[in-house]
Amino acid sequence: MDLYLPIAEISVNALVIVLLGGGVGFLSGMFGVGGGFLTTPLLIFYGIPPAVAVASSATQITGSSVSGALAYWRRGQVDVKMGSVLVAGGFAGAGLGQIVFRQLQKLGQIDVAINLIYVVFLGTIGGLMLKAAIAELRRDKAAAPPPRRRHHPWVAALPGRMRFPRSGLFISPLAPLLLGAIVGVLTVLLGVGGGFVMVPALLYIIGMSATAVVGTSLFQIIFVTAATTLLHATSSKSVDIVLALLLLAGGVAGAQLGVRAAQRLSAEKLRLALALIVLAVALRLLIGLTWTPATLYTLQAG
Repeated sequence: MDLYLPIAEISVNALVIVLLGGGVGFLSGMFGVGGGFLTTPLLIFYGIPPAVAVASSATQITGSSVSGALAYWRRGQVDVKMGSVLVAGGFAGAGLGQIVFRQLQKLGQIDVAINLIYVVFLGTIGGLMLKAAIAELRRDKAAAPPPRRRHHPWVAALPGRMRFPRSGLFISPLAPLLLGAIVGVLTVLLGVGGGFVMVPALLYIIGMSATAVVGTSLFQIIFVTAATTLLHATSSKSVDIVLALLLLAGGVAGAQLGVRAAQRLSAEKLRLALALIVLAVALRLLIGLTWTPATLYTLQAG
């Protein structure tokens, strides 16, 4: 496994990286997202190569998700049965994602591909989150009742239904299995936990009970990001151990604070703030891809 940042140089920047990990861990605990969708772009802004940022942020997400999942476990808000199905799909998706990642590395296009995917993905997700947050705030002002929770018609049509008592569902496991696989691919390619896709999908497509969504999402993230870290370490060899440990130190503490804050603050306003952050990061990545730098080439001593 490669160490991108030498130990002597890290001493200067360690505090910044720990604080970055803490901020992302805070979001992980608050929203049930792994936080990698912000960690990876922020590391890229900081000068870390995209491939290393992806692999190392997946390691950090594992730790911060453990911390957050334990907090929700103590509250009885984790559906282990549903989470196990999501994990099974996630493992399959991670294997497929690693094949794509290695091919892009061999072509020398992995850095550009990561940036482009992030711009499209964050722009789309941020826009949808912003739309949903504004609609939620307007509904609150109008004192309108929230829409009834129900799963998507195609989920109801799938065969082989089984009960998920804690989630309040009687559906086919094929739907969460496919969702887990999609998130597994994203985890490998983007270094994300996938919670920012998993949580809305569990709520609005699968129809899962809101009380168990965040904890179950974090439960799934633990296992899939751990598998992703192993794949990157053994196949693409792009995990920076020192960088990951610094992010992990901040992420574990931040996740606990995020869980506590989620119990006290307005969910609608928090979602609005998160949507704006996501869109800002997408815009910054887009500028980085299109803006011509003042110096087109740099020389470094070998």
